[in-house]
Amino acid sequence: MHDTSRLSRSQRRRVGVSFEFFPPKTADMERSLWEAIERLAPLDPTFVSVTYGAGGSTRERTHATVARIVRETDVKPAAHLTCVAATREEIDDVVRAYWAAGVRHIVALRGDPTGGIGTQYAAHPGGYATSTDLVRGVKEIGDFEVSVSAYPEKHPESASFDQDIDALKAKIDAGATRAITQFFFENDIYFRYLDRVRKAGVTIPILPGLVAVQNFKQTAGFARKTGASVPQWLADRFEGLDDDPATRRLIAAAVAAEQALDLMDRGVTDFHFYTMNRADLVYATCHLLGVRGKVPVGL
Repeated sequence: MHDTSRLSRSQRRRVGVSFEFFPPKTADMERSLWEAIERLAPLDPTFVSVTYGAGGSTRERTHATVARIVRETDVKPAAHLTCVAATREEIDDVVRAYWAAGVRHIVALRGDPTGGIGTQYAAHPGGYATSTDLVRGVKEIGDFEVSVSAYPEKHPESASFDQDIDALKAKIDAGATRAITQFFFENDIYFRYLDRVRKAGVTIPILPGLVAVQNFKQTAGFARKTGASVPQWLADRFEGLDDDPATRRLIAAAVAAEQALDLMDRGVTDFHFYTMNRADLVYATCHLLGVRGKVPVGL
């Protein structure tokens, strides 16, 4: 149990939050997305990011979502961009379109292989080969803020932690100013990683990426594909609840709160939440961190 007096002192510090959404595919999904944005926007996030997939229709949905955030809210959007299945010219056109729409923050990623996570990645012959190349290309087009990914348990394709950290340093040399981690469930993993990168000379902010577990089996499956470990204690907490969504939700809220409060108690002041386009658990966790809503403007 947390010491409430210690927590009260912690809450007086400025805590920054940011949120990730994905573009909707249907009218119902779009309604859910905007309900989540409307719920979380009053928390005054540092930025909100919108994910991006290969293929024209997905790119268009991302651009449409980001452009609407610019038009209708005071929230600062960050548009995801990947190297997958596109030429440099096509990607550069997307970057210029974001600049024209008023977007000034890009989350630059290599992207998943076209065959799916776990298959071999092959760069487009006329495209950006790596995320480092993409960062450099984005910075050449405009004075964007560029965030990149970081992997506390190393990228599954990296041969070693040293290679993984070298890749992060290359992205920083190309112009990246912030890294956002893959999600993790044990905070010691994040702090060990932070020690590694700081000793390697990395000084940019490394935001911990947190996911509120809405569906344990789904989250665990995704974690295995991305190299994130799922501790047994977490599996035990959700055991036997496949047909009990109400209890699963209570357990998910407790897990999210416990992780976030422990990070804050250990000095973390900036948090990035993978929302899965659902606001309630994220909103509650932010409330516990001392991040309280303001009157929304433009929503």
